[in-house]
Formats: sequence, structure tokens, C-alpha cells
Amino acid sequence: MHEDPQRALFKGKALHYSEKKMALAVWRGGGLPLQIMDLDDRGALEAAIAECEGVLFQGGADLAPETYGEQPLDPKWRGDAVRDRFEREALEIALAMGKPVLGICRGHQLINAALGGTLYQDIETQCEGALVHRDWARYEVLEHAVRLEADSWLAREVWPELDGELLTNTVHHQSVKALAPGLRTVGWAPDGIVEAFEEITPERWIVGVQWHPEWLDGSEVGGPHRTPGGPLFECFVEVCRERAG
Repeated sequence: MHEDPQRALFKGKALHYSEKKMALAVWRGGGLPLQIMDLDDRGALEAAIAECEGVLFQGGADLAPETYGEQPLDPKWRGDAVRDRFEREALEIALAMGKPVLGICRGHQLINAALGGTLYQDIETQCEGALVHRDWARYEVLEHAVRLEADSWLAREVWPELDGELLTNTVHHQSVKALAPGLRTVGWAPDGIVEAFEEITPERWIVGVQWHPEWLDGSEVGGPHRTPGGPLFECFVEVCRERAG
């Protein structure tokens, strides 16, 4: 939340936050969630990331279209260029240090854009025949299937018992358009929208998912009938520890 002189709480001050269920999902997965602050200081960012075994980019505001070489098609899709700058720098540092990286929703989109890909600014207006991927009134009640590539890390290691067929929530109106070089699409919605990608090599470990697995916690609002999100965090924590040596 940027410096807002009209905001009643902490008037004119920048607020940094993490969504509680995301932090809880990391903790339940066996990790210790630490928030990385944007202090406008690359040295501080490098020091923070160096202390972590992996980096997770979470959901939030749209990306600024300028981040992937476009202009907003509508002023309401202008996104958050300040957060984009910080997270692109964090991604660059994390990959240079060999840290595993997981992107969720906006984080999935940020990774793609930062590595040279593009996004649909609005699925409804740019993708004819697409499903409804976001409904503010229904929010995380909205759901659809996701098909995973059989030889993907997500299918083999995270949900091996499901034969590549997941049922997830969907809370996004933007999505991957052109995939960044090096990334491989490994998950799709029924309408073809990219729901997951990977790049897993000895040098780099990157996974992105478009849905919100942290909310798939077995609760009534999370949807007990849906694919649990917990295994993703457990497996990510395990990868982080393995790669940290």
C-alpha cells in the first residue's frame, strides 16, 4: 500500500504486508515465512534474500503493462509499477543466488513478465470464449479444472495421485499471453488459459501457478471438494532445503 495522503491509517506512509493465509500455508508446509521489505536499497534486498532458502512471490494488484512492453488498454488496468520494479529486482537477485522461486497468481504473472513474457491485460475482453476466471461477488467460490502435464514437477511430485487433473479456485482477470523464454507451460484451464509453468534445471528452479493454493486449505470457504493446496508448499519447502544443501 503506497503513500496515500487520503488514507486514515498511517496517512501518507507506505505499508508493507503479507496475506495471512499465504504465510500460514508456508508455515504448515514446514517453512518459516519471512517478509522481504522494499527499503529502496539493493544491498538490503540482497542481504534479505541471501538469508532465505527460497523466494515466494504472492498475489495482489495487476502488473503495470509497461513492465512487459505495453500500454494500458484501460486506465483501471494500469497496475502497480512500483511493486513491479521491486519484485523484478528481487527475482533477479534470487535467481542469481540460485534460490528456488515460486510464483502464485500475480507472482506467476510477474515471473513471466520479468523474464520476457507478456500478459493478457483482461481475459474477458481479449480471449474470446474464455471461462469466467474472476467474479468479485463470488471471489474464491469460483472454480475450474486444471490439467497438468504428466511429466511436470507439479504432477509427479506435488499431486502424483491425481493423474494431472486438479480442481482449483480462480481469482484473476489477467493471465500469461506469450510465455517467457526458458519457461515451459505445464498447466492449462479448460479454455486454454495458462495455469502453471516450470523451469527446473541444475541452475534454476522456477514454478508458477495462477490459482491460489494457499486458500485451498480444506475449510468451508476454501472448498473441501477441491484439490488441497498444502502439498505445493510442503514440496516447495523441501526443494528449498535440498538446494540450500
